[in-house]
Amino acid sequence: MKVRFPNAEELFREADGYLPSRSDNNPPRIGISSNRKDGLSCIAETYVQSVTLAGGAPILIPVITDVPALAQIVETLDGLIMTGGGDLNPLFVGEEPVPQLQDVDPYRDAYDFLLLRLALNRQIPVFGICRGHQLLNIALGGTIYQDIYSQNDSKLLKHSQSMAREYASHTVQITAPDSKLFAIFDGETSLQVNSFHHQAVRTIAPEFIETAVSPDSINEAMEHPERYIFSVQWHPEAMAANGNEEMLKLFRYHIKEAKIYRKAKEIHTTILTVDSHTDTPTVFKSPYNLGLKENSKVNLPLMEEGKIDAAFMVAYLPQGERDEVSLEKSKEDAISILSQVKEQAGLNRERMGIACNTKDLIRLKSENKKAVFLGIENGYAVGKDIHNLSLFKKMGVTYITLCHNGSNDICDSAKGNPEWNGLSAFGKDVVKEMNRLGIMVDISHAAESTFYDVLKESKVPVIASHSSCCALCDHPRNLTDEQIKALAAAGGVIQICLYQYFINRKGEEASLSDAIRHINHVVNLVGIDHVGVGSDFDGDGELIGCRNSAELINITMRLIEEGYTEEDIRKIWGGNLLRVMDIVQAFPNNLS
Repeated sequence: MKVRFPNAEELFREADGYLPSRSDNNPPRIGISSNRKDGLSCIAETYVQSVTLAGGAPILIPVITDVPALAQIVETLDGLIMTGGGDLNPLFVGEEPVPQLQDVDPYRDAYDFLLLRLALNRQIPVFGICRGHQLLNIALGGTIYQDIYSQNDSKLLKHSQSMAREYASHTVQITAPDSKLFAIFDGETSLQVNSFHHQAVRTIAPEFIETAVSPDSINEAMEHPERYIFSVQWHPEAMAANGNEEMLKLFRYHIKEAKIYRKAKEIHTTILTVDSHTDTPTVFKSPYNLGLKENSKVNLPLMEEGKIDAAFMVAYLPQGERDEVSLEKSKEDAISILSQVKEQAGLNRERMGIACNTKDLIRLKSENKKAVFLGIENGYAVGKDIHNLSLFKKMGVTYITLCHNGSNDICDSAKGNPEWNGLSAFGKDVVKEMNRLGIMVDISHAAESTFYDVLKESKVPVIASHSSCCALCDHPRNLTDEQIKALAAAGGVIQICLYQYFINRKGEEASLSDAIRHINHVVNLVGIDHVGVGSDFDGDGELIGCRNSAELINITMRLIEEGYTEEDIRKIWGGNLLRVMDIVQAFPNNLS
């Protein structure tokens, strides 16, 4: 702590002479959760000192439970530290108190749960300490011991030391060699730590990994393998503020993650971010409001939290019979679904609008609104009547996926028995008419024979709105390297799909890291100009670390870590797709 002489003029000169950096070296804003004592929102100064020493700007968050006020505070943060304190009230997680439970403060508990949830919803990096470690665990689905000494049968260490906090009282072993903790401490496997607790993590929250234990096997640290969340049971701030360089590394790591998050937010402010494929209309149930966090992975609150500007919402049509009655019903179903999306735009006109082109998207972003593009998934809706394409164009449809699972009158699908050996004669006319009308041709779901026929017939670039790389996950829905090369050579773009079985053969293990590998693969294969993201949210798309629109910003954070530039990220997050859309929509003018 810097001590200054009591001279106001010198302090004024120091303040007036400060010039903020124009680079990323400006301290990120690190929120620190407060304790509550005798009507005061307060915290040990060692938290503040540790954040400052690590290069952050500490923001002490008052203990309040007013959600709008807390949300406004959280919006300004780049990182959050959940701090230590008293026992957690077991009633919050449906448990009755054991006799050994000590003092609890339900008001602080409510504040902590609200604060943490608001931060997690926005993907803000979180660092939990002691009580904050336990809170993170139970908030995300794990359990804790209310009192380890009465609820654990092992022979336990003394976990609440009587010596000063800056001194270590026992050791912990780092148990996960691929973890952040292992990297933070440069491969050290044993750490000397302090200890002030009788509550502790009992079962680890789903998706999290245990990264350290004490010699009696009590959990001492955990982290999420894909998101920027980690926590420890000890009090590193007390040691770091008193000169312990090893413990300061934890705070420096959190500051590094906070800078990445801040950079991602800044990038999303300046670029156009577009998710090229969602099946969200399939979850519309009357009454439904896209402006609320309904039972969907894409809605306005989630897009706002993830700072996503636009989503393509498609009228999905499962492949059915191809008689006249069935085809007419398919067309009417598509019209109905598209109309429902437009109704949502009317219901939420202050927050969203329907976009038909890049200019609409730019305008809506300038108005602080979200954009929804319309698409049709499965040319089954076109039936055998090519005039239906004009109808869909007038409704605002920007792309049509030629087929779904099973051949139709347009083409063969990647799934099912081939019927046309690619495009049918009618299908070739459909591609030409889509070109003439300025509708993007989407070859996701198409058979390989269809793919190459489309490239021959189309006079403009085409898209794969939600497909991934066969080389990394051998699935018939993915594109081979040769297909990706051909698509790129024709000026098209592959939008990496986040459906787990297109990303990793072991679908339950599919993660954000896998999606980044698919993006990297395309970039290494054909360059930065031919890849994007089509989540397939609400159509079973989701990965560990990226489960809804709010979590899409995690992709940006990982791309920053990978070394992609802001211009690269602009292209991935919509620039490439919008380029194709602009070319396709300009083509009819070239014909005249």
